[in-house]
Amino acid sequence: MDRMACLDLPAFPLQLLLRQHPEWRGYPVAVVDSDQPRGIVLWVNAPARDARILSGMSFAAALSLSGDLRAAQVPEAQIDRAVAAVSRRLREHSPHVEPSEEEPGVFWLDASGLEPLYGSLDAWAAGIETDLSAIGLSAVVVVGFRRFATYALAKSGQGVRVLHEAEQEQGALQDVPLERLAIAPGIRDALAKLGVHSLGEFLRLPSEGIRRRYGKAAFDLHRMASGELNLPLQPERPVAPVTARLILDRPETDVERLMYLIETRLPPLLDALGERGQALEELRLLFRFERLGEHKERIRPAAPTLDARQILELIRLRLSAARLPDGVEELHLLTRAVSPEQRQLELLAARPRRDLEAANRALARVRAALGDQSVVQARLSSGHLPENSFAWEPLSRLEPARPRMRLQRRLVRRLYRRPIPLPPRPRHEPDGWMLHGLEQGPVTRVWGPYVVAGGWWVRALHREYHFAETRKGELLWVFYDRVRRGWFVHGRVE
Repeated sequence: MDRMACLDLPAFPLQLLLRQHPEWRGYPVAVVDSDQPRGIVLWVNAPARDARILSGMSFAAALSLSGDLRAAQVPEAQIDRAVAAVSRRLREHSPHVEPSEEEPGVFWLDASGLEPLYGSLDAWAAGIETDLSAIGLSAVVVVGFRRFATYALAKSGQGVRVLHEAEQEQGALQDVPLERLAIAPGIRDALAKLGVHSLGEFLRLPSEGIRRRYGKAAFDLHRMASGELNLPLQPERPVAPVTARLILDRPETDVERLMYLIETRLPPLLDALGERGQALEELRLLFRFERLGEHKERIRPAAPTLDARQILELIRLRLSAARLPDGVEELHLLTRAVSPEQRQLELLAARPRRDLEAANRALARVRAALGDQSVVQARLSSGHLPENSFAWEPLSRLEPARPRMRLQRRLVRRLYRRPIPLPPRPRHEPDGWMLHGLEQGPVTRVWGPYVVAGGWWVRALHREYHFAETRKGELLWVFYDRVRRGWFVHGRVE
C-alpha cells in the first residue's frame, strides 16, 4: 500500500519573521498585513496571545494592549522563496514533494519505498523534523495513507506521528476539531450551532444533506474525511538547472584567459534562463585544480538579473582578488534562477527615496572583491557585557528601513572593538582630567556611575560606566574597572 506524509509548518509567516529576528523571541510578536496603525494582525505568538492580542485586530489596538509588541510584514515574495527553499530541502528526503498552493507551509511527501533506506518510517520522519529544526523551523510530520487524513492530523497534532494501519488512521481522524481545518468560517459556525465540533461528528451527518444545506465545499470535505474522495499526490517537477562545463586541454593559470572562456559560456546560459522566464540569482563557479582538487566560488548580483556585463564584472573582481593558486583543469558554471515576476511587482508597489538597488549593487561588488564575509550586519545577542551584546553576521541584502516611533531619543554610541585602556589618573590634576588629549581639553562634566557587574561563575567583573564631556564638547563613554583597577574608554556618544 502506498504511504504518504504531510508536513505542516504551523504559522509559517510567523516562523519566518522570528527566524529573521531571533532577538524577538520571548516578546509578543505579530505578523501584520501593513506596518501602519490600521494594519491588520494576521499571526501572533503565545506571548502576544497572553497579552490578549488576537488575529484580526488592528495594529494600533494590538499596540495599546502591549507596548513590547514586535510586529512586521512578511511579503508574499519572501514566503514564496521560503516555500521553494523548503521544497528543495525536502527533496533530499523524498523524490516527490508537493507544496500546498492554498496554505503556504503545508507539504505532502511520497513515503513509499523509503522504509528499507532509513530502517523505519519513524526514523525517516524524525530526520525530516530534525533537518528543518536545524534551519530554525518547527514542523509537524504525520505519516499515513491518505492525503486528507495526514493533513487533518498534522494540523491538529505536534511532533512526529506515524500511523501503521489504515484503520488506525481513520480512527484518529474522528477526534480532529473542525476549527483546526481550513473551513469557511460561516460553515464552521453553522455546524457548531448543531453541536458538530469534530470530524467524527461531522461524518455522522448525511452527505447529501450537507451538500444541499452547505454547498459543494462542505460536501467535498465530507467525502475526503470519509475516504470516498482521495486525491493523489501531485509532486512538483523541478526543472534541471542551467549549467555549463569546460574541460581544458591543459591546466590554465592565467586569469584573463580564464575570463575569456567564461565570457564565451555565460551569455548562452543567460539566454537559456531568459527563455524560461527566469533571471540569475546566483552563479556558482566550481574549479577543479590540477593538484589542489576542487574549489567553489559564489557570485551573487545585487538583484536577479540577465545582464552578462554586470555578472562578468563581479566574476572578474572575485578572480582578481582570489588569484589562481594552481592550474585549472576543469570549470563548471552552475546557475540558480528565480522568477522575476514577483520582484517586479514589489518594485512597482513602492519606490523609496533611497536607492536600495544601487546600494545592493555596490555591496555585491564589495563581496565579489573581498569575499562573502566582508559585508556584515550586527545582530543582537544575549551577552552580558556591552561588547558581547551583539554579533556580526553576513549581510546578503539590504532591506528597507523600518524605524519605530520612540518616545525618548536613544543615545547613539560608537563602540570600540575592544575597550581602550587610559593612563592612570595622577593624584593631583591641576589642569583637570585630560581624558582624550590636549586638543579636547579637560573633562568638564561627568554622569554616572552605571554599574555592570557579574560573571562570578567564570570571571568576576565590576565596571562603573560614566559619560564624560570634555571642554570641546566631545562626549565619551568610559568605565572604571574595579577588578583591573583602571580606566577604559569604550566608545563615544554622537
